[in-house]
Amino acid sequence: MSEAVTPQDTPQNTPAEPAPAKSGNGLAALALLIGIAGLGAGGWGLWQVKQLQAVDHARSAQLDEARGQAQSLKQSAQALSKRIDGLPSADELEARRRLVVELQGDQQQLAQQLKQVLGQSRQQWRLAEAEHLLRLASLRLSALQDVESATQLVQGADDILRAQNDPGAFAARAQLAKSLEALRSLPQPDRTGLFLQLGALRDQAAQLQPLEPTFQAGPVQSAGTAWGDGSNTLDQWWERISRYVRIDFNAGQDIRPLLSGQQLTRVRLALSLALEQAQWAALNGKQEVYQQSLKQARQILGDFFNAELADSRALGLRIDELAQQPVSVQAPDLAPALSALQAYLARRDSAADPQAQPVAPAAQESRP
Repeated sequence: MSEAVTPQDTPQNTPAEPAPAKSGNGLAALALLIGIAGLGAGGWGLWQVKQLQAVDHARSAQLDEARGQAQSLKQSAQALSKRIDGLPSADELEARRRLVVELQGDQQQLAQQLKQVLGQSRQQWRLAEAEHLLRLASLRLSALQDVESATQLVQGADDILRAQNDPGAFAARAQLAKSLEALRSLPQPDRTGLFLQLGALRDQAAQLQPLEPTFQAGPVQSAGTAWGDGSNTLDQWWERISRYVRIDFNAGQDIRPLLSGQQLTRVRLALSLALEQAQWAALNGKQEVYQQSLKQARQILGDFFNAELADSRALGLRIDELAQQPVSVQAPDLAPALSALQAYLARRDSAADPQAQPVAPAAQESRP
């Protein structure tokens, strides 16, 4: 069934000779592609190398930084180790803690003792102040009879004892209460008011005028009358003479000589001095001197000034009214209260210092 190949069939297959040329172009293209691929792979590899180098540089920088941090940490650890080595041990810390606790206890004890000492000193000062106030009140009563000031001073001393809150001060406070009630029951004369009123009366006394006698002139005779009916010339002479000499046969009281200018000045000065002395007595609570001075002023007013004048009569009435005003009071004795307070102070001193000898109340009174 097979046929043999004849030589005539060979020319028909000659067109297949160009095939090697085509295969050569394909190989060239393939080689070109392989070259391009190699170049790309080389460029990519080069890029990868550069990236790896950059990464290596970054890692090297990080490694250097880490090394620096590690070095600083090492130095810090060494310094910390030195500080730890310098710290005391647990036994030393416990001993120091006990010392601090003991020191705090001693400090608190000293603070309490100091507070107690200062408190006692302050109480002693206050009690000494109370004694001084009581002495001052007694002096104000005896010297000036100043009831209001003495009452305030005694009240101040009682307030100091009340602030002490000490049952041992009961007797002293009882005496102070009695003295306070005695002072509050006393009348309080207005010495300042009396002084000012007497000063106003002195101003009025400096302006007093004596009453000069006056006479009514007789009827004037008409001109040209006869001698028996009265001469005009004689009437005129008589009128002139009667200005210097007057005789009143119907006088109902004694006629006193008129005061001259110098005598009137002396009388006014004597009246003013009497009123001024009454002012001094009113301020100092001298009842006898006050009444005696006003009595002297009233006598001068009655002897040398006529009561028919309105100013003289008003001045006399005011002097009589002021003479009835009290200027002194019967001051109570503050010695019992002072003795009770001094006895209380002596008991406190003896209780604070058992070795101190108690001071007798009689000896305390001489203490300043």
